[in-house]
Amino acid sequence: MHLPSPRSGIPAGAGLPLWPPLLATRGPGARTDLHAHHAIHLVAAVGGEVRVRSGRRAAWRSAPAVVTAPDTLHSIDAEGTEVLIVFLEPESDAGVALRPLLSQETVFLEPAARDSLLKVEPAQLLSSDSVQWTDRLVVALGGRSRPPHRVHPKIRKLLRLLRDPDAPRSLEALAGLVGLSPGRLMHVFTESVGIPLRPYLAWLRFQRAAAAIVSGTPIGDAAHLAGFADSSHLSRGFRRMFGTPPSALRLRSAQPAGSSGLSTPSVEHGGNETLLS
Repeated sequence: MHLPSPRSGIPAGAGLPLWPPLLATRGPGARTDLHAHHAIHLVAAVGGEVRVRSGRRAAWRSAPAVVTAPDTLHSIDAEGTEVLIVFLEPESDAGVALRPLLSQETVFLEPAARDSLLKVEPAQLLSSDSVQWTDRLVVALGGRSRPPHRVHPKIRKLLRLLRDPDAPRSLEALAGLVGLSPGRLMHVFTESVGIPLRPYLAWLRFQRAAAAIVSGTPIGDAAHLAGFADSSHLSRGFRRMFGTPPSALRLRSAQPAGSSGLSTPSVEHGGNETLLS
């Protein structure tokens, strides 16, 4: 997974979205070795098709877009093709709706379904627009449209507070900030946002760390800025969720201008860069 080189001077985590249980990137594709990760994974060719295989003995298959279930061994060949890549938290509201539709572990989308998912920019996905987009993905896979969430006023307040990287992260402290009991906060948060508080905070940390790394911050410093104990802690979590170490982001962000990739709000694109699918 390759990220864009953002403008210098943008603080890590600036403009983080209210619904962040996904990472999105768009640009030239690449061919990957067999790998697995915990996120639900969409790769959609902007034009043409991508090739995918599941397992060491499986045959390659071509399709306009492919969605892989969590922890599925797969390899994708998107060389010479611009792609949209999205990683989704499998425990999120969208993930829970999608997982029953991924019983085959690898699902191939037809052109019409692919096209409905391409009408978005990665930066839009890292905002409340992701709710509508993930709903389109559920429908594209044969599921039913989900009713919208009503966000509790105190959860709206909490989401604003969590944009501050120095905000407390313990359940008790957060509950105190918004005047709810810890148990009530956990219930209302999941009901309002569609993902439990703990994985929400984890995705927030991944986004903040990624934004810092591509801004030129050393990985160890980025880990601490995002609330990880150390760079090893960040690397283990990143590899488990996305199938690639955060050092891959550092290698890409160190390349000359002309790169593109994971979008975070308030981060501008600068050219093109090959993507790790």
